[in-house]
Amino acid sequence: MKKTSLIFITAVFFCAGLYAQQITNVGVVDTGRVYTTYFRESSAVRSYDAKKADFQAEIDKLTTELKNLQDKKIAYEKSGNSAAALRTEADITKKADFLEAYTASKNMELEKLRKNLANSNPFYQQLYKVISHIAESEGYTLILSLQQANGILWYSPTVDITEKVIAELGSR
Repeated sequence: MKKTSLIFITAVFFCAGLYAQQITNVGVVDTGRVYTTYFRESSAVRSYDAKKADFQAEIDKLTTELKNLQDKKIAYEKSGNSAAALRTEADITKKADFLEAYTASKNMELEKLRKNLANSNPFYQQLYKVISHIAESEGYTLILSLQQANGILWYSPTVDITEKVIAELGSR
């Protein structure tokens, strides 16, 4: 009975060891960087980048206007013109509220555009094929996306196959 139990326990540990050895070569891919590199020259990405720059320029302009109003209010307060300082304070509040709403709105718009770009089905089908090919040909048993890195606390840069994915996508 003891011999049977010992053989069973040894077999369990042996099988557990084999199972644990099945997942030994892990790779990670920064799909965001792959996408940016692969589509850097596409008109859709250039359009997104132009919109982003336009939005940032408008935000910078509004921020400068807000700063000028704050400087104006300080000048009114120093000169003792409290009525003008109060009116300017009201303008500052309105402009700050508008800037906050504008920034939130444009960030949501940019995020929607970015997601539309990133969810290009043909691209992700090709990306999956390339990742699958690299993983199978190089013996990876698991590839993780750095974009969904919620569970990744640490990884070795030696497992990052992003450059290989970019290179193979570029050669197809």
